[in-house]
Amino acid sequence: MDCLTCREALSARMDGEEEPVPADQTDQHVDSCAACRSWRARVEHQSRALRIRQAPPVPDLSAAILDLAVPPHETRGWWARIALVAVAAAQLALALSQLLGVHTTVVAAHGDGHLFNESTAWNLALGAGVLWAAFHSRVTSGLIPVLGGFVLVLAPYSVHDILTGAVGMSRVAEHGLLVVALALLIVVNRRYSDPAPHDRTSHDDAEAPPHPDIDEPRPPTTRTTPRRPLRPTGRHAA
Repeated sequence: MDCLTCREALSARMDGEEEPVPADQTDQHVDSCAACRSWRARVEHQSRALRIRQAPPVPDLSAAILDLAVPPHETRGWWARIALVAVAAAQLALALSQLLGVHTTVVAAHGDGHLFNESTAWNLALGAGVLWAAFHSRVTSGLIPVLGGFVLVLAPYSVHDILTGAVGMSRVAEHGLLVVALALLIVVNRRYSDPAPHDRTSHDDAEAPPHPDIDEPRPPTTRTTPRRPLRPTGRHAA
């Protein structure tokens, strides 16, 4: 076996391909040929250097990422949620007092009819909804339009009833709980879905220059000269 055939067989072995000659003949030639042993050592070193490359240095961005991290939603705006619990408890207390007949003027006005039951159920539902929103911030976006619409419609009716003497100021003042609840719901909703940290991060990323160690993809080049035909290089006489 000549050196050219031996080195071709060694190259095929390193690439995981089928060797053109029996492996034992190749090993016998390598054992007896110092030039082929040196060639095999050089090729193995070059192959290892090409396949195992040192990773480029990457800056440590852990501190910057932690500084821009958004705190958990459930721990933000805790004071507003506590206030919502207090307002919900007060609203439920008013509804229960109306149900038990503590507000005699309301009972006298509505009696035991359906309008009285509807008003009581609505007040209880509002208190329960606000209480639920205090512990589940995601529902505030659905409760704000309902409570906001109710307050918006109730305001002119309350003004009319005060001017005509149909209801006292104490009863109208109780509706202030709903106004406070609406304001707190808006605060909790804004704190829960505030996208400011994300916007700031994306804005910083947009203005940051590209990293010098990272190669940008190059546009494909148009070949102006035709390719030369490839011809086999592994056909050699043994």
